Amino acid sequence: MRNRPFIAARVEKRVNRWTERLFRSLRWHDAIIAYTGYGNEHRMRVLARVVIYPRGARALNPAREQVWTRRRGWRNLYRQPAVNRAVEIHVGDTVTHALTTRDGYVDIAVSDHGLAPGWHHVTITTADSEPTLVPILIISDQTRFGIISDIDDTIITSFLPRPLIAVYNALIPTESARVPVVGMAAMYRTLLREHPGAPLIYVSTGAWNTQPFLERFVARHGFPPGPMILSDWGPTNTGWFRSGPSHKMRALESLVRDFPSIRWLLVGDDGQRDPWLYTQFSRRHPDNVAAIAIRQLPIMEQVLAHGTTGELEDSSSPRSLAPEVRAPDGHVLLPLVAEKLKGLD
Repeated sequence: MRNRPFIAARVEKRVNRWTERLFRSLRWHDAIIAYTGYGNEHRMRVLARVVIYPRGARALNPAREQVWTRRRGWRNLYRQPAVNRAVEIHVGDTVTHALTTRDGYVDIAVSDHGLAPGWHHVTITTADSEPTLVPILIISDQTRFGIISDIDDTIITSFLPRPLIAVYNALIPTESARVPVVGMAAMYRTLLREHPGAPLIYVSTGAWNTQPFLERFVARHGFPPGPMILSDWGPTNTGWFRSGPSHKMRALESLVRDFPSIRWLLVGDDGQRDPWLYTQFSRRHPDNVAAIAIRQLPIMEQVLAHGTTGELEDSSSPRSLAPEVRAPDGHVLLPLVAEKLKGLD
């Protein structure tokens, strides 16, 4: 009994199974949402989600840019998952079999993939879906520098985590109305030009349901593409909700395990817990953090984010072992970061 998932997780699974059977009785079929995966030269992480959709529906087609940019945010949030659905991942002549989670997610490690460093596609399919190409970034074992970036209030202004404002930003505005943080796209492009082959990986507590929107946002505003590590907002196997800081720390730890030779530039903001989190991580892995860059929110955004005019700082927290810089936007951050990264290679 102790090994059973938390009751909310069991209820969620039953509800998802019941609604899935209902929609399948209406002849809905499998559709695959591709998420950008990543890996080293020996093992890669393939990410996707299997949902069910009406036959003939075109709403999952990301190429319809004019339609997507006019969509209200709430239309991105609900998908009917395919529970414990058998999937096949095709990498060349190799086939890996897996099952989706109770929320329809695929998160599977594929070893000995044989892919060279760079961008690739693998194919995911189910017995009832069209084959879907999933992008994968393979990072060279020789790479020594990379960027890990937060999303909310770091590249996109969102005023999180204040509940009512967060709900408004997630559900009401159209995609084209969302505003990027000034200068951050240019900063990332410049740093990646100066460090060829370096990866940019986005890590956020945002929901996986928003990932297609975030990828379109990144492309539309000139941010470099990169894998995104997001989270499931539903119940976990141990409680009602997942912990945002714990999710981020697990993501950072997994990146260190997969890329032990990379020193990361950690980029976040001071509206939530990024400074504390990055400090803790730098103390755990001093050889894997090149520098920390914190975007300082204006006073109004600080108030909207957490109700005070100052940063959420723990006075008892030890200082970071990595060099740290702070500035209000990417234009001011860039020269500060560049100074700290001198001699990195």
